[in-house]
Amino acid sequence: MLDSKKCKNNRKINFIIYLTIIFVFTMAIKQIQQLKLSQRITPQQLLLMQLLKLPNLLLEQRIKEELETNPALEEALDFSEDIEDSNNEANDNELQDENDQIEAEIVDEKDTILEDFMDQESLDDYKTETHNQPEEPTQKIISDQTNFYHQLEEQLLMSNLNEQELLIGQYLIGCIDDDGYIRRELDLIQNDLLLTYALKVSTNDIEAILKVIQTFEPAGIASRTLQECLLIQLERKQPKLKETYHAVNIIKKMMSEFSKKHYEKIQLKLNLTNEDLKDALLEITHLNPKPGSANDSNLNQAIDIVPDFNLNIKNEEIELSLIQGFDIDLVISKDYIAMLKQYETSKSKLEKEASGFIKNKIESAKWFIEALQLRNQTMILVMNAIVEIQTDFFLTGDETTLKPMTLKLIEEKINLSISTISRVINSKYILTPCGTFLLKFFFSDAMTDDKGDHVSTKKIKKLIQNQIQTTDNIKPLTDEEMKEAIHKQGITIARRTIAKYRKQLNAPVARLRKSI
Repeated sequence: MLDSKKCKNNRKINFIIYLTIIFVFTMAIKQIQQLKLSQRITPQQLLLMQLLKLPNLLLEQRIKEELETNPALEEALDFSEDIEDSNNEANDNELQDENDQIEAEIVDEKDTILEDFMDQESLDDYKTETHNQPEEPTQKIISDQTNFYHQLEEQLLMSNLNEQELLIGQYLIGCIDDDGYIRRELDLIQNDLLLTYALKVSTNDIEAILKVIQTFEPAGIASRTLQECLLIQLERKQPKLKETYHAVNIIKKMMSEFSKKHYEKIQLKLNLTNEDLKDALLEITHLNPKPGSANDSNLNQAIDIVPDFNLNIKNEEIELSLIQGFDIDLVISKDYIAMLKQYETSKSKLEKEASGFIKNKIESAKWFIEALQLRNQTMILVMNAIVEIQTDFFLTGDETTLKPMTLKLIEEKINLSISTISRVINSKYILTPCGTFLLKFFFSDAMTDDKGDHVSTKKIKKLIQNQIQTTDNIKPLTDEEMKEAIHKQGITIARRTIAKYRKQLNAPVARLRKSI
């Protein structure tokens, strides 16, 4: 009996396990419908995002790239201008022929007259000289493209150095940074010369060549410290002059006190009168702390700013327009449209494949043109919102009238995403009667004044800057005193916030702003 019961229980357990396996397996392969929300970016949206973040200069380059890669996209031709240019060219040619004929008559008459007073040799020289002159005086512009480092190498070659010393000098010139300093230690340069050129020299040998380079122009070049740079420049002046003598002593003996503007200590230690100290400090301020800034090639590194917007004011009304930094009107190629119609009706397999290729190129061209148009509309929409909020600034040019403005505020105003607005203002400029401004300049956080009104942090920074510029440098205002002065204007602000904004304005503490 027990065995039969045990068998029945085992069969029940096995049956339950079997049902469980079947249930699990059924659930595993069962199809379940779920509602899922996902976001996908279409190629058109991606193209628009890319174009929105490009300023004018880069946009023009992007358009030219698209014209090169997509044959279905081309520039619209203005036939009226071509006809006018051809007519002007024909008129110019006729006028030029008349001028040439008149000029030939004048030259012949002049030569006939001169033959009576000049011998044949002088006359031939005269004709050769006059006939090689341009018809109109032109100004020759000579561009000196000699590199700053090449100028130093030319001075090095003019020095009385042997081959090994020239090699050391060339390496040292290569170590000069943009400010004109050699900040690399001489023992490291010694190792570099050994590893690079298998040149074994002492640090004294390297320093001797360094001293030679320090005699080159501009004065102070290849210095290792600011102190050395200033001393080199002072030593080239007239050392017998009283102010130069005192300036050398200040830089040589009291550089730390000079940098911290501890003028009382300098006067006491060097036994200087107020006039002596003023003259010496004036002499030092005329020196160049960055001799490498004399490099003309640094000017070539400046980036031209091409504004993206233009804002004019007429009769107290603001007029805003979008500036196109290029003159390109894009259209879809008529030839490609005709080819597409021809190939679509063809039964040839090869021509049908060509039809698909042409269709893709035409669609890409259409997307690109539409994206450009939408880009312009979006940029104007965003800029109009900025102008509406900052109207007072654009009318007056006073930075204290700037209102707090964030990307979120623009988003609520025009119902565009923050990411789109961010792309629009990125690296974009606006030309106004007050100057050219980066769009990010108009955005700032807000603080609350004593009346509960919102005040832009830009306004507070401008107030701090005015305090620094208008106060007497003999007794400049401290951060605490500026805090009290701004508090009198109805804005309560902490001293540490004043210090933070002052640092952002690149203004030193009161002690370092002090002058005598």
